[in-house]
Amino acid sequence: MTSSLVLASASPFRRALLANAGLAFSARAAHVDERALERPLEEAGASPSDVALALAEAKAKEVSRHFDDALVIGSDQTMSLGARVYHKPKDMAEAAEHLLSLSGRTHSLNSAIVLVRNGDVLWRHVSTAHMTVRPLDRAFVERHLKRVGEKALSSVGAYQLEGEGIQLFEKIDGDYFTILGLPMLPLLEKLRQLGSIDA
Repeated sequence: MTSSLVLASASPFRRALLANAGLAFSARAAHVDERALERPLEEAGASPSDVALALAEAKAKEVSRHFDDALVIGSDQTMSLGARVYHKPKDMAEAAEHLLSLSGRTHSLNSAIVLVRNGDVLWRHVSTAHMTVRPLDRAFVERHLKRVGEKALSSVGAYQLEGEGIQLFEKIDGDYFTILGLPMLPLLEKLRQLGSIDA
């Protein structure tokens, strides 16, 4: 093992994924203004995948400043439907609007990982999952959101696939880890190549 691993995230889901895979790591939240980074990228026509990569890189580089020689894992996820890029709903009305806009359509979850050591990018990767929402009517959406409550505001799509959100879908193309925001298989492969975990 050549260096310590640091996850640049406060996400309990991402931490759990690494812990469940048996990795020894520390975690530190990255202090970056995501909206300020996103805005010029989106205005310049950057793809949702490029935006996710830029955010993941910014997080990894910010945390890397605090850990000399550590291998820092930055990650981020964008959700897009055509040209529209979604952000976390600010209230339940916006959560309902998100879900109704996805009704009967296929959107994309773009999950990026960037590995950084001493401020230098060693690797970038994006995995995309395609999520097809079944046709939904407003009455169902309102009942669904009443059941799940404020949890709907914690994710960009206003759903948690690992919970009742699974009822919203008719088809999913992509792996579970990409959907959760940390594509584990390509990450683990790269960590083995770098000698950072047991191969």
